Amino acid sequence: MRIARFSIDGNVAFGAVEGEGTVESGGLVLDIIKGIPYTDFELSGTKVPLSKVRLLPPVLPNKVVGIGRNYAAHAAELGNEVPDVPVAFFKPTTSVIGPGDAIEYPSFSRELHYEAELAVVIGRMCREVPRERVQDVIFGYTCANDVTARDVQKRENQWARAKGFDTSCPLGPWVETGLSVAAAGDLTLQATVNGEQRQLGRTSDMIRSIEDLVVHITEAMTLLPGDVILTGTPAGVGPLAPGDEVAVTIEGIGTLTNKVIKRG
Repeated sequence: MRIARFSIDGNVAFGAVEGEGTVESGGLVLDIIKGIPYTDFELSGTKVPLSKVRLLPPVLPNKVVGIGRNYAAHAAELGNEVPDVPVAFFKPTTSVIGPGDAIEYPSFSRELHYEAELAVVIGRMCREVPRERVQDVIFGYTCANDVTARDVQKRENQWARAKGFDTSCPLGPWVETGLSVAAAGDLTLQATVNGEQRQLGRTSDMIRSIEDLVVHITEAMTLLPGDVILTGTPAGVGPLAPGDEVAVTIEGIGTLTNKVIKRG
């Protein structure tokens, strides 16, 4: 099931996406969910065309935990070694935007990069999750763009400002709940800029698997429903400029599209 979060007539709700096609092509409708989707829920039977609503970030995470250098080719393209343990960082909730929202080019950077990523959405409060229970704590998966001020990352030698600025975490267009951990671990993902393919990889190329990451993160902290794990990006990252349209597409999930504008 594809679960979207949306606004219509000033109200915010969740809905199950039905039909075939894309956000842009039409043909999709939303069956409004009674309540929130992290617990047992019912479909209301009240349906609205997707074209009549504004899609929001599919979740509002308490925290976004990113994982750096989880694809060997990406680490190599930036001149980095593959780390011995997963490199974790945070993106604040104020960095999260939804499909169609603008990525604001930060005034303190001159080198903004896209990073297409598979995002894991947590479905229940969890801590110290054993590997065999990872499937039980995952709500679903969505597309993410870990937008990064690369020059700031290099200059400051830390990632808080470089990856945590406002609008640096596009998520969407919805959460796909029907994928197993095994299936999510072998999907094609790509990024395009202005329609030109820039990244192409498979989640099976991740150094640490989804199970590895959930186990590693929950050894240290409690994850809450709606929290997001960014699993890393394949090779091919590169610059964005104001006016660019960047799209992240993941097999079996969908396409997340955002435009870049000057912050102002």
